[in-house]
Amino acid sequence: MSCKYVQDYYGVPARIGMRVTVDGKAGIIAEDRGHYIGVNFDTSPPGVISNAHPTWKVVYGRMGKIRKMTRSQARYQDYLRHGEGYENFAEYLGIHG
Repeated sequence: MSCKYVQDYYGVPARIGMRVTVDGKAGIIAEDRGHYIGVNFDTSPPGVISNAHPTWKVVYGRMGKIRKMTRSQARYQDYLRHGEGYENFAEYLGIHG
């Protein structure tokens, strides 16, 4: 899967779903971020993606499985993408206080 730019430009085997260790922290590449790899570290909640430079203290490993966001995380991400017509997240959810 993707990460073509960093593969071509930096000569690394980066692919979405690949296990990596960045500066000693284990994680998995979860997004193609152009010049960077988007890593979900094992110590971070699912869906929390951090940028990492593809050559800075990165050890590439085998393919793994990306952890899915929780339902509430996915709902909030949906709100961030499509909730511009709402006053706030609670209104988006239909919660009236």
